[in-house]
Order: sequence, then C-alpha cells, then structure tokens
Amino acid sequence: MKHCIVFLLTALSCINLAAKPKDAPAFNAHDLSITWEPVQNNYKTPDQSLNAITITNNGKNTFPATGWKMYFNCARLIATATISGNAKIDFVNGDLFSLTPTATFTEIKPGQSLRIEYIADEPVVNITDGPDGFYVVWDSQPDKGYNTGAWSLKPFKPNYVGLITPAIIYDQNKNIQDIPEQQLTKVFPTPVSYKETGGFFTMIAIHHIVTSVSPNEFKNEADYAEKLLIKLFDKTDHQKPTLSIIKGEIDFEKDPSLPAEGYYLKVAPDAIYIAASTPTGAFYGIQSLLSLIPASAYARPQKEIQIPCVEIKDEPRFSYRAFMLDVGRNFQPKSEVFRILDVMALYKLNVFHMHLTEDEGWRLQIPSLPELTEVGAKRGHTLDSKHFLPPSHGSGGEIENKTGTGFYTVADFMEILKYADKLHIQVIPEFEAPGHARGAIKSMDARYDRLMAEGKKEEAWKYRLSDPDDKSQYSTAQYWTDNVINVSLPSTYNFVETVMDDVVKMYNEAGVPLKTINWGGDEVPKGVWEQSPAYLKLKATHPEIQNTGDLWYYFYGRVNQLMKARGLYTSGWEEMALRKTKLDGNPFYIPNPDFMPEHLQAEVWNNTLGGGNEDLAYKLANAGYKTVLTPVTNLYFDMAHYKSFDEPGYYWGAFADIDKPFSFIPFDYFKNAKVDRDGLPLNRNIFIGKQRLTDYGKTNILGLQCAVWGENIKSTERLEYMLLPRLLGFAERAWSKDPDWATEPNTAKSDSLYQIAWVNFVNVLGKRELPRLSYLDGGYNYRVPKPGVVLQDGRYAANIQFPGLTIRYTTDGTDPDAKSKIYNDAVTITGNAVKFRAFDTKGRGGNVSEPVTP
Repeated sequence: MKHCIVFLLTALSCINLAAKPKDAPAFNAHDLSITWEPVQNNYKTPDQSLNAITITNNGKNTFPATGWKMYFNCARLIATATISGNAKIDFVNGDLFSLTPTATFTEIKPGQSLRIEYIADEPVVNITDGPDGFYVVWDSQPDKGYNTGAWSLKPFKPNYVGLITPAIIYDQNKNIQDIPEQQLTKVFPTPVSYKETGGFFTMIAIHHIVTSVSPNEFKNEADYAEKLLIKLFDKTDHQKPTLSIIKGEIDFEKDPSLPAEGYYLKVAPDAIYIAASTPTGAFYGIQSLLSLIPASAYARPQKEIQIPCVEIKDEPRFSYRAFMLDVGRNFQPKSEVFRILDVMALYKLNVFHMHLTEDEGWRLQIPSLPELTEVGAKRGHTLDSKHFLPPSHGSGGEIENKTGTGFYTVADFMEILKYADKLHIQVIPEFEAPGHARGAIKSMDARYDRLMAEGKKEEAWKYRLSDPDDKSQYSTAQYWTDNVINVSLPSTYNFVETVMDDVVKMYNEAGVPLKTINWGGDEVPKGVWEQSPAYLKLKATHPEIQNTGDLWYYFYGRVNQLMKARGLYTSGWEEMALRKTKLDGNPFYIPNPDFMPEHLQAEVWNNTLGGGNEDLAYKLANAGYKTVLTPVTNLYFDMAHYKSFDEPGYYWGAFADIDKPFSFIPFDYFKNAKVDRDGLPLNRNIFIGKQRLTDYGKTNILGLQCAVWGENIKSTERLEYMLLPRLLGFAERAWSKDPDWATEPNTAKSDSLYQIAWVNFVNVLGKRELPRLSYLDGGYNYRVPKPGVVLQDGRYAANIQFPGLTIRYTTDGTDPDAKSKIYNDAVTITGNAVKFRAFDTKGRGGNVSEPVTP
C-alpha cells in the first residue's frame, strides 16, 4: 500500500509539471486589468491629448517592476516619453506599440494600481481613440504573449466644437411627427407604384404555393417563400405546419413584359398573385410580400396572419445595390455572414462584396498556397511575422482569438456562395493589391523560407511578393512600413494568377457564376518601390516605365489581361482607374485613358468634403468608366453616427447617422451636402469648379455600395450596430426612384419635401422595420438611438428619432432599464440625476442621455 501512495504522489507531481512548464511566469497576466482615461484635449497644442493608462493588480501575487514588456494597439500615434516618466512607449508597426517600464516604475502589489500618463498626437473624440488589446511579454519568454484581463474606460466629457448633446438631438428630432401605422406604406424599400385596395388576405398555416410556370421556373423562389412563411405559424399537435390547399393560394406567373428585376404583386382577399419575367423578379415580389406581414407576426408563432390587400408594380432604380464587408482586419464567422445575407435579401440588395484580405489578415483558403491561411489568417505576439501576423485592432497576444484569427475554408466559402445565390445575391471577392497586402506578403515570405530550407530555390521564388534587396522607405495611412506588393517581380503575377484560378474553381464547383474579382488598388504610399533593384531592372527594359507611378498601369494592365483570359472583368477601387501626373508641380490624378476601353469597374470612395476630390466619381463616370458610388461621406457605415464620446467608429471621413444615406442624391450629391466631416455647416465654395455628372456620365453609374470596414468591428454585435438601421437608408436610395426633393430646383421647396419624406421614413422604420428586425433570425442588434432631451420651463422634454420606440427615465442616478418609468410627456424632476434611454420592442436599450443640468 505504501508503494502505491508513493507512485500516486509521483504521478500527480508529473501532472503538475506538465500543466505548468518550468519557464511559465509566476504572475498570471490575466490578473491585470487595464483602464484607459482620456484626461485632457488641447494638451499644450490643439493637436494633442493627455491620456492615462491605469494598471490594476487583481491577483494574489505582486506584479514585478521589471522583466517584461507590455504591448497594445492604438490607431493614434503616441509620444515615446510618458508624462509620468515610469514607462516608455515605442511604435512597432501598423497600430502596434510596446510599453517598457523605466527605472521609476514600481511593482504593483495585490489590490494596488499604477498610472501611466502619455501624450497622443490627436485629440480624443470617441471611445475608438483609445488603446486596446493589452498583453504582457516576459523577458524570459520573448516569443510568447499573455493577454491581460478586463479592459475598461473612464467616461469623458470633452468640450469640443461639433459635440452632439441631448439638447441638439432634441432639436434635430423636434419636427418628427407621429404618423399612425395604418397610414404608412407597408412595403419597404418604397415601390414604384403602391395602392392599398381595402380588406385583408387571411393566411393560415395550410395555404398552398403554386406556380403556373412550366417547367417550374420559379420553383426555388416558391420553396423559399414556403420555408419562411412556415416559420411564422404555430405548430399544431407538435407537428411541423404544412402548406396545403384549403383556403386561398399564392400564385406565381411569368410575365415577359416585366423588367428583369421587376415584379407585379397583387394581394386580394382570396389569393396572392406574383408575376415576374425572371426568378429574380419573383424573389423580390416575395420580399415585398414578407414586408407586408405585420412586424408583430415575427415575435411569436401565429395562428393566422392578416395581410393588407394591395396592388404593387415595382423595379429597382439601380441594377447594382451592394454591401461591402471587411473581414480582413477583423474576422466575422460564417454564421454572421448568413445573417447579413438574409437582411440584404429582405431589403433587395444584390451584391455582397467580401473584402477578404488586408494587412492584418488573409481570410480565404487558397489550396494552392496554404501559407496564406496557415500564416496570414492568424494573429498573435510576433515581431518577425514568420509564423503568423502581429496583433492588430485589439486582438491580443494570444493566437486563439475570435477576431484576429480565422478564415473561411473552401467548403465554407462555397456554402456562402450557394446561400447567396439562392438569395439572388452576387458575391464579389476582393484581394487587396498591391497595397494593404501585408498578410499576403508575410505568408509568401514564410513559404519562401520553408522551401529555401528544403533547398528548393526556384520553387521558393515562384510566388515571392517582396524584393529582399528593396531599401525603399514608406509609411501608409495606417502606419505600416512593409505592406506593399512589389509589382516589378515576375513572381507577383504567378501569385495573382494562382489565386485567380483557385477562386474560379471554387465558383465552378459551387455552380455559381463569377463575373469579376476586385483587385483593390487603394492607398499605395509615396516612396514605395523607389529603391527596389527589381523596379530598376524592369525600368531598364520597359521604356514606357519612367517612374514608380507608371508601375500602376503596368500592374493593372497585366492583372486585367489575366482576368480577360478567364472571361472576367476587373474591378477595383478608384486609384486603379487613375493616371498619376502633376499640375503646377503638384501631384494630380486624371482618369486613365489607357484603361477606358477595357470596361474596368471603379468603386469610388474618396469624396471627403474639403479634400479636393469631391467630384472624383463624376470625373470617372464622365470619362467612360463604369462607376460604383461608395462615398465615405454618406455610405461608410464604420463611421461614427455623430460626434459624441459614447458613439463608436472612426470619423476621419465624416460622421454618418442614418440621414446621410437617406439624403444621398446619387446624380448630384453636392446638392444635399450640408455639413463638413466634423458635422459643422459646410462651406459650399468647395464645389466651385468641380465636375458635375453629365447625362453620358449618368449612364456609367452602375449603382451604389455601402461599406463597413473592420478596424472597430470586434464582434458580431458591433457589426450589426454599425450596419443597422443605416442599411435601410441605403436600401431606399439604391432601390427606389429619385424622390421629388432630390430633383426640385427650389431649395426651400426641396427642403420642405425632404422633411415630409424623412418623417415618413423614420416612422416606417420605428413602427414596422425595426420591430421586424428585433425578431427576424432571432433578432438583430441594430442601433437604438439616444433620446433627445431638453430642459424647458423647469420641465424635461424628450423625443426620439424613430417613433415607436419607448423612452424610459430614472431620477436616482442609475441607468434606465426595461422596467424604468415610461416617458409620455414633459416631466418635472427635482435633482440633477435624471437620465433618459430608448428601448426597442424586446426591451433592448440604447445609449443613455444625460441632459446638462443648470
């Protein structure tokens, strides 16, 4: 028995040693919590801010004063020397910084905190301006990162120009009247022709969907409708409801006279009739039928559903209605992609642009080049990027993380393609080149190192994207110093062609058509390639290349030829379509005449007000380029809604609440530009001399695209918060005809017509579409706006952007919840602790309004 005990103790000892390596740190980094505090804007200069990082030890052991470095991400540049003097902050690359303790840094005992004050190069505007993703690297383990624990921020009440207060919100909402739901158009986006004919079609779970088309041309659409409608009904006798012909029917017919995406929908008391010339048109007729169903029907299983009798004839304004999602910077799971596709289909969008690659990640498996995901799809602590990429956007030092690490397998991507195709959505993949390509470059460097170690020099060079002898120095808008593919290397085109072929194969195997691939082209910085031996060699043999700017046309010319050989056309961002020249000695861009006959598709984002390129999209369209409008001022949904500390999102291009997409006038977006990028009244002199869109140019506007870039999108919830309900303002502009206020030349009359349309729109959203989104697919995390609040004559008055939402308030200093008092009319409240908050139909609250008290 004694020997057995000894054996057991020895075994336990071995288990402990296996669980905790001898070089594991004695201190658990997760016991540290980090708090960021913006202290002061305009610190010493208007362009600086004073900030503080507080490290708190929540563990039982002392955090040492030396023997470690801390790393974190921040989108703002930071001064090296700290004000507190107890640490030094160094820039690494991109948005990665290191924090090193100095001699005055003291150990942090259990329960104690230490504060580090530092200077950032820009003022603090909102919560995205701070550091994130802290992790510790011990000197004894320089290759290993340990994430710290909880991160939090202290509230900040900046006093800057353009700050949106509850009183300003109240003033913005004051003219929004409440429209009874029965007076609202019950199909969204607004149809071309809509008439309510009186009465209801009563749908129960035993209706039949039939088509009179032979041979079942609309069968897939009918099956889709049946699947969605069944979900709305109660289950009887614990069995799945079936649709069988007992009372009434849903009938599909083919009508060749209707446009390709158009439809005719008639709901009568005894039947529902959908006519279309194509399955796509029939599908949009189904979406309108679903839009007619009361939002309350989505909340719980129904016994029967009453659908108002209507007659609708409809077709889209633009044939290209796109949403672009960046999953390169922060990854989104396949399940969330399906949810996004569902909501796109509901609002009749037909292009899903997947921004699959970035400096910070490559997200699609390419079987011929496995390193792209073996290396490029992972993020964790590394200083050489030989095995994975460094942390970015707060992803942390550990490889296992939800946003920095992840990719779609071939099977995943084919599943996405098939799912989108059933929803009549075209998926356009984007592989960013030659800039924004660090993920690809480092992956191919890893491939090179592996094959060189195996003695396979020729194979190692086959897909190399960087010239190891290139001494060029540059820094991008995102502070990367090594993220541009060298387009002078022949191996670059081997890479492009191989990626192209693998993607074509995926589409073919999925049975889904591929029309184009987007090859990026955005933000290649000054200084790139200038000291590359590969460039100098190419220049010597190609007289048409006089400078590095000419490499642009060389690269895209070759890419375009590869695309054409595969029956595809080339898409890219606007710079792909521009010729770099000079005007009065200064850099100047003009539409590139060489590419005009090639029918390249240019997606134009750069219309930053005051930046000088306000008319760039119109220039390209007037010159003959097929142009997709993706303006940062109105359709970038990663931009913060407005200037307030508690609103997430970047703001370098604009602030963009839902009025921005709704008020966008595609053929004259100068007209409704009211404020600058800081939200202040716009000096309209910036439009003097700018090109307006010609009638010929209008024929080259393919459509509209909204976008969510991924820097700040660290969860599925945040994605939906930024996208919805702004997507609905976009859908209205992309689908519906040009509204009267957009073409009215009289400014006062146009403003009056706009206000009428705006009030109707926000009522439709608040009373029909947002309640639907609360329950559809389990509910979307759309943004619930902050109430407007003002103190008038000793009473607090509150209002809301979307009528139909509920406002609640508290007077004891706590944040209102779903059980707090409901606000119905102006209230007299004593004390200074009043707070207001809006809630949706499920009791989910938005940001809290704290009015300024006297």
